[in-house]
Amino acid sequence: MVRTVNAAIMASVALLCASCMLGSKYKSPELDLPAVIADKETDSLSFADLKWWEVYPDTTLRKLIEKTLENNKDMLIAAGRVEELQKLQRVNTAALLPSVGADVSAGYEVDNYGGHNPDRISTYNGKLQFRWELDLWGNLRWARQKGINDYLQSVEARHALRMTLVAEVATAYFELVALDNELAIVKQTLRTRQEGVTQTKLRFEGGLTSEIAYRQAQVEMAKAATLIPELERRVTAKENEIALLAGEYPHYINRGVMLEETMLPGSLPVGLPSELLKRRPDVRAAEYRLKGANAAVGVAYTDMFPKVSFSGTYGLEVENEIADFLRSPYGYVGGQILAPIFSWGKLRAKYKAQQAAYEQETERYKKTVLEVFHEANNAIVAYNKRLDAYESKRTLEQASRIYIDLARLQYINGVIGYLDVLDAQRSYFDAQIGLSNAIRDHQIALVDLYKALGGGWQTDMTPTQWPDDKHPLSVPDDDGMQK
Repeated sequence: MVRTVNAAIMASVALLCASCMLGSKYKSPELDLPAVIADKETDSLSFADLKWWEVYPDTTLRKLIEKTLENNKDMLIAAGRVEELQKLQRVNTAALLPSVGADVSAGYEVDNYGGHNPDRISTYNGKLQFRWELDLWGNLRWARQKGINDYLQSVEARHALRMTLVAEVATAYFELVALDNELAIVKQTLRTRQEGVTQTKLRFEGGLTSEIAYRQAQVEMAKAATLIPELERRVTAKENEIALLAGEYPHYINRGVMLEETMLPGSLPVGLPSELLKRRPDVRAAEYRLKGANAAVGVAYTDMFPKVSFSGTYGLEVENEIADFLRSPYGYVGGQILAPIFSWGKLRAKYKAQQAAYEQETERYKKTVLEVFHEANNAIVAYNKRLDAYESKRTLEQASRIYIDLARLQYINGVIGYLDVLDAQRSYFDAQIGLSNAIRDHQIALVDLYKALGGGWQTDMTPTQWPDDKHPLSVPDDDGMQK
């Protein structure tokens, strides 16, 4: 009996080794990539190769990002999804191997037909059972490849979420600091307008100016006061937004102050187009999804072929005499071929459907690549143009500051009227707000550029840092016959 089992197993292994993996091997879609990401020279270096903590030197912002990456609920959900698919992948791997089980039982049965001749039977069993489905056509291997690609897609989706969260926290932080700065400008303007009301009132009561100047000063003071409640509301809303990203209830957010001049570099390297696809985790996730769709086609294709499985049992079995249990061996080996014969086209329709799904994923992957290049190009242009806007608005703010100082001096000396001073004050106020917004926009443009180039998701060890053949879940390419 043992020899029979061994011979069956050896024959099965030989048959499995000789089997082929039917189906089409995955091939990357042809991508007609542009020569450069933006309308300028590129090289292999990229601003996105920096770690996010190297890009954002503000220690307060760093702490907010670290807290968000640790506590954000979407991030925790993504981590759970990765772990789930990692565990499920073991199921697909185990399906390639024989399953072995044990059956130990004892029973006592009494039969009494007619009421005159009772039969009493005791049974004792102790058996090992095995079952093995041979992967002759690659059905189980295709399923394993699909599971691996689903897992890797979840890993890259988590990286993409990490990249997005880093950008969202940085953007919200810069917006919050800019709101603080705008609120400070408005409050300082309100104080200036209050002083103006006091001065014009004294001059009006002393007969040195008309009532219209006094009333105009009151109007300007009231206008400045109406801006404060809305700004305070926006500050609170932005704090709550950052707290939500960090997985916390609403609370005050610590932050720094806006610098008078932006310290951002004038130009940044963007890297090669081909490297952009490797740095963007959402692109890698899209390709893993495409690979998974190709594997699903392989599963559907091989479902149309016969399935061969072996099962066997070996152990001890005895009736009534427990003393003979060890001297009562029992064994069984059998094979099964399950072949689809007529299913009204169901299996072929399933195969065609998977092929259509694969075509959809191919176009979706190409669309993702196209969107990534558009996003990167727009981010580069926005960064450069917002730098130009910052330079212009800084010049405007400096000129407006000089203008208002001269207007005040001339007003004191009686050269111009107070309405001219108010006009200078309005110009300076608008210039201050414009410069504050320009600094904010330039900082956010840096965030958008860093994200668009694929920065912000990096950890100490990531799949892209492993050589292809050293990836912990790397799948060797199987030579498959073309369908």
